[in-house]
This record gives sequence, structure tokens and C-alpha cells, in this order.
Amino acid sequence: MFEYEILVIILLVSFMALIFTGFPLAWVLGGVSFVFMVLSLTVLNWFGVDTYFLDDWNDFAIIVDRIWAQMQNWVLVALPMFVFMGLMLDRSGVADKLMANFTKLFRGLRGGLALTVILIGVLLAASTGIVGASVVLLSMLALPPMMEARYNKSLATGVVASSGTLGILIPPSIMLVIMADQLSLPVGDLFMGAVFPGLILGALYVTYVIVAAMVRPDIAPAPERAETVTWWDVLGVVWSIVPPLLLILAVLGSIFAGIATPTEASGIGALGATLLAAANRRLNIEVLRRVCRETMLTTAFIFGIFLGATAFALVMRSLGGDEFIGGLLTGLDVEPWVVVVIILFVAFIAGFFLDWLEISLIILPLVAPVVDALGFDLIWFTVLFATTLQTSFLTPPVGFSLFYLKGVAPPGITIGHIYKGVIPFVILQIIAIILVFQFEDIVLWLPDQMY
Repeated sequence: MFEYEILVIILLVSFMALIFTGFPLAWVLGGVSFVFMVLSLTVLNWFGVDTYFLDDWNDFAIIVDRIWAQMQNWVLVALPMFVFMGLMLDRSGVADKLMANFTKLFRGLRGGLALTVILIGVLLAASTGIVGASVVLLSMLALPPMMEARYNKSLATGVVASSGTLGILIPPSIMLVIMADQLSLPVGDLFMGAVFPGLILGALYVTYVIVAAMVRPDIAPAPERAETVTWWDVLGVVWSIVPPLLLILAVLGSIFAGIATPTEASGIGALGATLLAAANRRLNIEVLRRVCRETMLTTAFIFGIFLGATAFALVMRSLGGDEFIGGLLTGLDVEPWVVVVIILFVAFIAGFFLDWLEISLIILPLVAPVVDALGFDLIWFTVLFATTLQTSFLTPPVGFSLFYLKGVAPPGITIGHIYKGVIPFVILQIIAIILVFQFEDIVLWLPDQMY
């Protein structure tokens, strides 16, 4: 008798192998699903092989209903709006003002430019949630002055790449929106649960820069002629922070207060970012056209992968993949917390080769029911999983933040500098994962207080 587990393993291995061919992921997911459907309904059935699969071609037609339901999902309407908000905010000039004013405030400190990048990264993360745009923007704003100030190239690139990546975790995060959809969890709860883990990451980055600059003064030198900070400099920082803070308050505040759903709040954010661009005289027809076009392309890319992942999930579940993965994990003779650690380790390793989107759409729905059955809180686990996936942006060879950074980095910065620079920040992210794992209240306290 043909064991259905073998087909599950072959399906997963085939998917992993085809990713490295360079084919678009949506086609890989859909193509592998179709091939295994045909394999089961024709060849294996001819030989009388029991695969625990679909009985006939009509059964696979359920994919149409699943795709239709995906397109009708009200939660996913927030995706294009949050993407638009992030792209428009990057063109609004807010980051330019933040960079100029924070630089004046920290100009006398050793490592002041690096601290400026981290603080701006946190503010952008809470306003945009678009990693690529944030990394590119921070690279263009911060790397030239850091190189001029003789900062260590690895430290400079590591700070920029890691700070720009905070947007995938700190709400409003498109990753959390997608995870909420996949697991049928409230988006607002995930947003609230991710606030403190994101801030902890930012605090760890700041601590590392301060300590590194004290231990090795040459990697983040203080300016030779530091000017005295005045009250006007402080007021300038406050004035530049107010617009993004108001946008954050409008989006996250309306969600946390129960005034608006995440989908409605995403519309508020898109309008707010547009008004900020207009207030800074950065809004025109060309900017609006480009932002709309990039929003369309990004949204189409995400939903294309959604459709492929929907087909893949149908085939995987029909093959008995859920039972296979669940039995494999629950059958381990270990404590429940060890199972969670194994899942996080697999996600961490997968992040070296896969993007967060593939892992969120394929691996997370398979392991979340197991974690739930073991008695763990799904909100806590999902935020913990999201914190783990943040490392995928910084781990080679498929760390997208590394490629974004290299594409706009000044001459003289090599990929070696970038790889070396992100290592300490990956370690800091692992420390944050351990903290969230050990102390559930980091995630659960704020949702509990709000409700």
C-alpha cells in the first residue's frame, strides 16, 4: 500500500526545489498543486494506489469557491490601503525632516547618527509597515552622512537594514494582517500584541549601538566639533515628530479604541499620508500616479501568491498533510514547549531560503492547530512566529532588506560589509524571540488591558 505521507514529503520537497529555479512563486505554488492533483487523479488511481486524495476532478472545483472567498475577505481590503499609506508616507518628506532634526539633537553624541536611524526606523515602522520602502529611504538619507562621519561600514549598514525591517512587525504590519486572515484571528489583537515586542527590538538596537560605541569608539566616532544643542533643536524634533505621531494615533488609536476596524483604519492612514504629503508640498499628479501604480503591483503580487497558496493548501490538506505534520509534532516524546521551539527553529532556518510571505501562507497554517491543541495562546504564538520571521529579512542568501540596501548603497559598501553588519542585529532579534517566548505577558498584556 502506497503511504500518503510519501506524497506529502515529495510535494514539499518539490516546492522547495522549484523555488530555486527562479520561477515566480505564485506559478510554483499553483503548478506544483496542479501536477500533484493530476498525479493522484490519473496515474496513481490507474494503479489502484490509495492516496487519501481527491476522488474525482469535480472535487478540485472547490478551489473556485476558496478563491472567491479570498477575494471577498473584508480583512484583506486593508492590504492595498496600508501599502498605499506606506508608499505615500515615504514620499511625503516626513522622514527627511525627522533625519535633519534628530541629527541636530544627537550631533554631539558618539553614535548619534546610528541612534537617529533607529528612532526614525521605529517611527516609520509604526506609520508605514513597508519594509522595502523604509530600507531604501533610510539608506539614501542616512548612509551618505554616516560614511562622511567615518562610521564603520558594517555598523552603518547593519543599523539601516535592521531599523528599516522593524516595519514588518510593529503595527500596522501587512504581515500581521495576512497572518490574522490565515488563522481567523482578530487583526486588532495581533496589532496590540506586537507593540511591545517591536519596541523591545528597537530598545535592543539602541542599547547595542550605545555599548558598541563605548567599547569601540572608532566604529561610531563623535564629531570633532560638536555644536551645543539648543532649545530650538529640541523644538524642531518635537515639531517633526508630531505629524507621524498623529498618523499613528489616527490609525492604531482608532483600532485600539474600538472606533474603527483595521480595514477602516487603513483608509484613514492612506488619507492621512496623502494629507501629509500635500502639507509638505510633495503631492502632485506624478507622485500620486507612481504610488497608485506601485500599490497595484505590490497588491497584485501578494494576491497572486495568495491564489497559488490556496491551491497548494487544498492539495496539501487533501493529501493528509495536516494530519501528517500534526502527528509528526505531537508524536514527539518531549514537553509541549519543546515542540514550539522546534517550530520556531524550522521557521528561522526556512527564513534563510524563503520569504516571510511563503512561510506565513504555507507553514503557519499547518503548525498553528498543533500549537493550539497543545494549549498555547494563538495570539502569543502568532506574534512570536512573526518576530521569528523578521529575521528572514536579514539572513542571507534571501534576505530582502540586504538586497534593498545594496541596491542604493554608496560606492565602497560591499555585500560583505552588509552581511557582517547584520549579524549582531540577527542575534538581538533572537534575544527578543527568547524574551517573548519566556514572558507571554509581553504580547498578551496590552490586549488583555484593552478588552
